[in-house]
Amino acid sequence: MQQIARGMGIGAIGMYLGLLLQFFARLIIARYGLEANYGLFSLALVVLNFAMVLSCLGLQDGVARYIAFHRGRADESEIGKTIASTLQVSIVTGCITGVLLFFFAQVIAVNIFHSSELTMVLKIFAIGLPFLTLVNIMSAIFRGFNKIEPQALFQSILLNALFLVLLIGIILLNMIFQFFFYAYLVAIIVTFAAMLIYAFRKIPRMVTFEIGQIDISTIKILLAFSLPVFVTAIVSIIIFNADTLMLGYFRSPDVVGLYNAAYPLAYFITVPLASFILIYIPVISSLFAQGLITEVKRTYIISTKWLVALTLPLWLVMFLFPDAVLNVVFGEVYAYGPASSVLRILASSFMVMNLLGLGSCIFLASGNSKFIMWSGVIAALINILLCIVLIPIAGAIGAATASAVSLTVLNLIISIRLYLAKKIQPFSKNLVKPVIVSFVLAFLFQFIIRQFIVITWWILPLIFIFYFVLYGIITLLTRSFDAEDIAILLDIEKTIGLNMDPVKKILKKFI
Repeated sequence: MQQIARGMGIGAIGMYLGLLLQFFARLIIARYGLEANYGLFSLALVVLNFAMVLSCLGLQDGVARYIAFHRGRADESEIGKTIASTLQVSIVTGCITGVLLFFFAQVIAVNIFHSSELTMVLKIFAIGLPFLTLVNIMSAIFRGFNKIEPQALFQSILLNALFLVLLIGIILLNMIFQFFFYAYLVAIIVTFAAMLIYAFRKIPRMVTFEIGQIDISTIKILLAFSLPVFVTAIVSIIIFNADTLMLGYFRSPDVVGLYNAAYPLAYFITVPLASFILIYIPVISSLFAQGLITEVKRTYIISTKWLVALTLPLWLVMFLFPDAVLNVVFGEVYAYGPASSVLRILASSFMVMNLLGLGSCIFLASGNSKFIMWSGVIAALINILLCIVLIPIAGAIGAATASAVSLTVLNLIISIRLYLAKKIQPFSKNLVKPVIVSFVLAFLFQFIIRQFIVITWWILPLIFIFYFVLYGIITLLTRSFDAEDIAILLDIEKTIGLNMDPVKKILKKFI
């Protein structure tokens, strides 16, 4: 739990900083250009992320899992083979996928999205695809050693910071909007160069490997695990992006732009889960290698409790005050209309994912990637069918509903199977008690706040802090602390050298 807490902390800080930088970049694009331009950028990013999934072949999860598994068995030679094999395959697939995206850019832009302007953007992004793929793979290699810092530093922070700086420079120089896309390509290439230098210096020296060394048996083992993960990643892209893609197909780019004002806001709720996953799969893989199933069960319960504690206040703010959140961040044009309902729907589905989402990591850590694949396929089909039915009728709200239903079904399927197969589930009384009380009180305070206070840009952070403090107080009053919570508190006290005796005295009264 200490490893998970430290990794989650580093990963969450990196991701939140990255998302903040993304937000500033999106704000610049949304306000500097037209809604249609913002829609083009959003569509191009979806295509780029989908192409990166294709080029990675699921190896980002496979290499992290097998490095951690072999570390659990102290098999250093297999670690070296795993790293070398993964890099070889990724270089080839990244280049092939980038070339295909470049030459089929016009087909994708015109035939799928009915926008010839998108062709140039896709060609620009295609050049950066091999570099982005290798950044992703190198980050996964470090995760196999329980090191989250490279992913946080390079993928989350450096890439987005470079892009934001370049955007500001373009505006100051009064360049045309097309230079925004070139700025993202430059940010990708510079990030890759920095990551490569870091990797050569920091990959643990006890592991030796040669890029030119081809180990067919290791590649087969990796691909046997990774290909189902690859399919799962594709269907995950469909689940998370079918709404945007099909809005682009059925509606105009300005509708996509409005939808993508709510989506990234709601996505903030998933950051703690994503940061947990970065370290959770390697840690749980090591536990499975040692046969420590009881520890796996307990880790799932405590990790889920932490996820809910970190994200429930944010969800409450988005669900109870969606119009105010959108107005403060993106302006009035995004606040009044379907975007508010979209934010509520998506934020709720992401909250459900926080509650149940670590179950898929346990299946992957145990080596059972095929079940996750088929569960994802079912959810993706549901998403596509619902998008086809609901988007022509309800537009952006229909797209959000389709996404929410498919995500909820996916997590329910995995959670039910996990409990039936291994008797593992995420719920405990120390999770349920504070959640129920906080939920009731938050809705009561929302009614009072709306009667007497006008929500402005400085009121929203205060409401979030209030809900966060409220949840903490309720956790104390309902005596919902576990032994692991105290252990992590002591670890934080030791790490940062801060005297927490007053906090510990308060906790003793409620434990």
